[in-house]
Amino acid sequence: MANDDALCCATQLIDGDGEFNATGLDHFIRTVNLSSCALSYAVVAIMGPQSSGKSTLMNHLFHTNFREMDAFRGRSQTTKGIWIANCVGIEPATIAMDLEGTDGRERGEDDTAFEKQSALFALAVSDIVLINMWCHDIGREQAANKPLLKTVFQAMTRLFSPRKTTLLFVIRDRTKTPLEHLEPILQEDIQKIWDAVPKPQAHKHTPLSEFFNVNVTALSNYEEKEDKFKEEVAQLRQRFFHSIAPGGLAGDRRGVVPASAFSISAQQIWKVVRENKDLDLPAHKVMVATVRCEEIGNEKLSQLCADEGWLELDEAVRLGPVLGFGEKLSSIIDTYLSQYDREAIFFDEAVRNAKRKLLESKALDFVYPAYTTILGHLRSKALDDFKTKLEQSLSKGEGFASAVNVWTQSIMLEFDKGSSGAAVRQAIWGDSKVRDKLRRDIESHASSVRSEKLARITTNVEKQLAKALAEPVESLFEAGGKDIWLSIRKLLAHETEVAVFEFLTSIAGFELDEETVERMQQSLRDYARKVVENKAREEAGNVLILMKDKFSTVFNHDNDSLPRVWTGKEDIRAITRDARSASLKLLSDMAAVRLDEKPDHIESVLRSSLLDRTVAATSSQYAIREASVDQLASSTWDEVSPQDILITPVQCKSLWRQFQGETEYTVTQAISAQEAYKRSNNWLPPPWAMVAMLVLGFNEFMLLLKNPLYMLFIFIAYLLGKAIWIQMDIAGEFRHGTLPGLLSLSSRFLPTVMNLLKRLAEEAQGNLTNEGTEQHSSDTQIYRNQAQKRNLASTSFTTNSSVSSVGSTNGGNESSATNFSTKVTEAEFS
Repeated sequence: MANDDALCCATQLIDGDGEFNATGLDHFIRTVNLSSCALSYAVVAIMGPQSSGKSTLMNHLFHTNFREMDAFRGRSQTTKGIWIANCVGIEPATIAMDLEGTDGRERGEDDTAFEKQSALFALAVSDIVLINMWCHDIGREQAANKPLLKTVFQAMTRLFSPRKTTLLFVIRDRTKTPLEHLEPILQEDIQKIWDAVPKPQAHKHTPLSEFFNVNVTALSNYEEKEDKFKEEVAQLRQRFFHSIAPGGLAGDRRGVVPASAFSISAQQIWKVVRENKDLDLPAHKVMVATVRCEEIGNEKLSQLCADEGWLELDEAVRLGPVLGFGEKLSSIIDTYLSQYDREAIFFDEAVRNAKRKLLESKALDFVYPAYTTILGHLRSKALDDFKTKLEQSLSKGEGFASAVNVWTQSIMLEFDKGSSGAAVRQAIWGDSKVRDKLRRDIESHASSVRSEKLARITTNVEKQLAKALAEPVESLFEAGGKDIWLSIRKLLAHETEVAVFEFLTSIAGFELDEETVERMQQSLRDYARKVVENKAREEAGNVLILMKDKFSTVFNHDNDSLPRVWTGKEDIRAITRDARSASLKLLSDMAAVRLDEKPDHIESVLRSSLLDRTVAATSSQYAIREASVDQLASSTWDEVSPQDILITPVQCKSLWRQFQGETEYTVTQAISAQEAYKRSNNWLPPPWAMVAMLVLGFNEFMLLLKNPLYMLFIFIAYLLGKAIWIQMDIAGEFRHGTLPGLLSLSSRFLPTVMNLLKRLAEEAQGNLTNEGTEQHSSDTQIYRNQAQKRNLASTSFTTNSSVSSVGSTNGGNESSATNFSTKVTEAEFS
């Protein structure tokens, strides 16, 4: 980069005042060794509006180092006068000429003489002239340099003989419009300008092509598409290689001077251009007035910017609102406007007044940020006050809508008072935008608070509603009453109305429109319905447990809700059917959501397909029909919408099969308890055994009658056997099975016999005292109690073992099986 800077050797050829830098040009020629090029060199100039990116384009195109505009310091004049530089890496040697931008605010609207002179000089000296213009300026009068081109064309034909120069229009920041559509427009505009220019008689009918070659190219936006821009510039750069060759970009080069005479030629051309009397130069008086008044105005603006009073006021405004800001600032501005009037009073009135307006405009532009800052402070303070006052009013229980209306009016009045005190007399600034923003901020905050309050009220009501519905609905499903959904609908309607009434009471102070209130009520009703539906779906997931609990309750309790004792008189089949019917009713209730009171046939379908199937299965006709049509082979219920289905028919069938399998054990246990009870209360042999005993034992009976001694021995044996029977509680031991009874009796038989023999011996010897009798009676009672406890423990162990085995397979049957074992034990000991 440093090497390129040395090679390009940028030099100011003509300064901003029009002074030709002959010494600098000679140094430039020596540095780049231009004199040795003879005719093998080209001159490329660029012109266009100020800040249009001319220097940037030249630097990228020819690797020069012209000064570019600093975008962070604003759009202002960068290139002053005319600068030249050597194009690095271009063959043949090419000189780049960067012209001061046209239509610059630094020179003003009336000072365009230099613009015209520099443009005319560039056209006369250059082989190629780049006219830099924005794409969106095509078709405009000033931005496309049309007035300037008119003057240049007229002077060109009068001052110089025809010398074909290439005009290359560079369209910057091109849009989607194709170049093929833009080029004809430019060609037509250039031709119209040429046709309208007054020409000398010698060139009256000379076509434009005798003086100029017109080309058009387009480039992308440098800031937004930098890579694309550089790529297109690189392609354009190739066109400047060998530009003076036949067919090259340069013109016919008629009258070109050798490189060694370039300095003298350039000086003479500029002299001719500068001395041209026909150019539209401003009057001397106006020029002096323009320059001097602008100097005075800039001086007063600088003094204003450094004024201590203003600096203190500006510092105070940064910290917060300043009382009397408008009056203080107006006084400071008036001071410097008065000084300007005194110093510029003798200059041209029109120029003086124009520059005064410019000074006033610049001064107001300078202090305007302070004005907007103080308005911002007023707006922030007003908004904070509104928030505080509104919160205080709401905390005191005041209605929301009334509090918002009252404080909005009060705060807006306070803001208007403050903004009127900040107004500057010299300006016509309005506070409408800030005022509108304050009102929008107030409305936005009020809306936010309203939404927050309403959301909080809604949330609280929904929580209460969920609490009021969830547990009662759950208890209704667990109880499994006659008409569950009727109770749920009544509960839902009652709790919803209570919640809606409470909600309407809470939002009364918000003054909402009817449509909004109705929508919020409907949302609350929908939420209540959703709570019930979700609870129903949750309970439907536990339907098998609820069915088994319902079966256990009905099966193990009578109509008076007392536990059943299986004495053998109960009709287990009927009881089982009633219990399963109750469970089936619960299953049908939980198969679908019935909040809309729409009739359905779920219960009848389930009853006919599941409960009545066993009875009807004996009919061959039913069996054939069942084989061909299965009403539960479906995933939907008739007359029930899909979103209301909790348990599908197929799932009901599967649940019922599982339910039957897990409740069969309870029924089996009840049947076993009945049989055990019957055995424990019936020790007589069957009638056929009694007849057989009479027939086969007739001889033994007659033998006993003939010999009474046998009767005595039999009686004694009976008494002994009866004593052993009672003492060992043989009936109780065999109540739980033969093997457990034999094991228990085998361990107790010998001690019991020895005890009886000992007692008989003591009674025979007459050594038994009253105390001993009492002690023996007590021991006997203790022994019986211990035996009974062992029997109870054995019974409980056997039954609990069975229950544990069932509970391990299905936890839902644990409670019902335990109840059943208790009842069996009670029946056996009753």
